[in-house]
Amino acid sequence: MESNVILSDTVEASGAIAARRAVTFAGAQATTLGEKVFGISDTNANDGEPLALSVMGFVMVQSGGPISPGDDLVADTQGRAVVNPAVGGEYVFAEAVGAASGADQLIKALLR
Repeated sequence: MESNVILSDTVEASGAIAARRAVTFAGAQATTLGEKVFGISDTNANDGEPLALSVMGFVMVQSGGPISPGDDLVADTQGRAVVNPAVGGEYVFAEAVGAASGADQLIKALLR
Protein backbone atom coordinates (compact mmCIF):
# COMPACT_ATOMS: atom_id res chain seq x y z
CA MET A 1 0.00 0.00 0.00
CA GLU A 2 1.30 3.37 -0.93
CA SER A 3 0.40 6.99 -0.25
CA ASN A 4 0.10 9.62 -2.96
CA VAL A 5 -0.25 12.93 -1.16
CA ILE A 6 -1.27 15.95 -3.24
CA LEU A 7 -1.25 18.49 -0.39
CA SER A 8 0.52 18.47 2.96
CA ASP A 9 1.07 20.97 5.76
CA THR A 10 2.92 21.24 9.06
CA VAL A 11 1.30 22.19 12.36
CA GLU A 12 2.45 22.41 15.96
CA ALA A 13 1.17 19.37 17.85
CA SER A 14 -1.27 20.18 20.61
CA GLY A 15 -0.82 17.18 22.89
CA ALA A 16 0.52 13.76 21.97
CA ILE A 17 -0.42 12.52 18.51
CA ALA A 18 -0.01 9.01 17.13
CA ALA A 19 1.02 8.33 13.54
CA ARG A 20 -1.70 7.83 10.93
CA ARG A 21 -4.42 9.44 13.05
CA ALA A 22 -6.90 12.23 12.31
CA VAL A 23 -5.75 15.68 13.46
CA THR A 24 -7.99 18.71 13.99
CA PHE A 25 -7.43 22.28 12.82
CA ALA A 26 -6.19 23.03 16.37
CA GLY A 27 -3.33 20.56 15.87
CA ALA A 28 -4.75 17.98 18.28
CA GLN A 29 -5.54 14.32 17.69
CA ALA A 30 -9.28 13.95 17.10
CA THR A 31 -11.12 12.87 20.26
CA THR A 32 -14.79 13.28 19.33
CA LEU A 33 -16.63 10.94 16.97
CA GLY A 34 -17.09 12.65 13.61
CA GLU A 35 -15.26 15.88 14.46
CA LYS A 36 -13.80 18.06 11.72
CA VAL A 37 -10.39 16.89 10.51
CA PHE A 38 -7.56 18.96 8.99
CA GLY A 39 -5.37 16.02 7.99
CA ILE A 40 -3.74 12.72 8.89
CA SER A 41 -0.53 12.65 10.95
CA ASP A 42 2.48 11.28 9.10
CA THR A 43 4.39 10.41 12.31
CA ASN A 44 4.09 10.43 16.09
CA ALA A 45 4.52 13.81 17.78
CA ASN A 46 4.66 15.16 21.33
CA ASP A 47 3.08 18.40 22.51
CA GLY A 48 4.69 21.43 20.86
CA GLU A 49 6.60 19.49 18.22
CA PRO A 50 6.19 20.16 14.49
CA LEU A 51 3.91 17.61 12.87
CA ALA A 52 3.60 16.87 9.16
CA LEU A 53 0.04 16.27 7.99
CA SER A 54 -1.29 14.76 4.80
CA VAL A 55 -4.22 16.99 3.86
CA MET A 56 -5.33 15.79 0.42
CA GLY A 57 -4.73 12.69 -1.66
CA PHE A 58 -4.31 8.98 -1.01
CA VAL A 59 -2.97 8.26 2.50
CA MET A 60 -2.59 5.41 4.94
CA VAL A 61 -4.79 5.78 8.01
CA GLN A 62 -5.34 3.59 11.06
CA SER A 63 -8.74 1.89 11.25
CA GLY A 64 -10.98 1.93 14.30
CA GLY A 65 -13.15 -1.00 13.17
CA PRO A 66 -14.26 -2.95 10.10
CA ILE A 67 -14.13 -0.89 6.88
CA SER A 68 -14.99 -1.73 3.27
CA PRO A 69 -13.80 0.04 0.11
CA GLY A 70 -16.06 2.99 -0.66
CA ASP A 71 -17.16 3.58 2.94
CA ASP A 72 -17.39 7.20 4.10
CA LEU A 73 -14.90 7.67 6.93
CA VAL A 74 -15.07 9.83 10.05
CA ALA A 75 -12.70 10.12 13.02
CA ASP A 76 -13.40 8.09 16.15
CA THR A 77 -12.55 9.13 19.72
CA GLN A 78 -8.93 8.01 19.21
CA GLY A 79 -8.41 9.72 15.85
CA ARG A 80 -8.78 6.47 13.92
CA ALA A 81 -10.91 6.09 10.79
CA VAL A 82 -14.33 4.48 11.21
CA VAL A 83 -17.40 4.09 9.01
CA ASN A 84 -19.69 7.10 9.28
CA PRO A 85 -22.53 6.18 11.67
CA ALA A 86 -24.65 8.90 9.99
CA VAL A 87 -26.44 9.95 13.16
CA GLY A 88 -26.06 13.60 12.17
CA GLY A 89 -23.35 16.22 12.23
CA GLU A 90 -20.38 13.99 11.41
CA TYR A 91 -17.60 15.37 9.23
CA VAL A 92 -16.68 12.84 6.54
CA PHE A 93 -12.97 13.38 5.90
CA ALA A 94 -12.25 10.50 3.47
CA GLU A 95 -13.49 7.51 1.51
CA ALA A 96 -11.97 4.09 2.10
CA VAL A 97 -9.94 2.64 -0.75
CA GLY A 98 -8.75 -0.38 1.21
CA ALA A 99 -10.48 -2.70 3.65
CA ALA A 100 -9.99 -3.49 7.34
CA SER A 101 -11.42 -6.46 9.20
CA GLY A 102 -11.14 -4.63 12.53
CA ALA A 103 -9.39 -1.94 14.53
CA ASP A 104 -5.75 -0.88 14.36
CA GLN A 105 -5.08 -1.85 10.76
CA LEU A 106 -3.58 0.49 8.16
CA ILE A 107 -5.80 1.12 5.17
CA LYS A 108 -5.58 3.35 2.15
CA ALA A 109 -8.05 6.23 2.05
CA LEU A 110 -8.78 9.16 -0.26
CA LEU A 111 -8.77 12.38 1.78
CA ARG A 112 -11.24 15.03 0.69
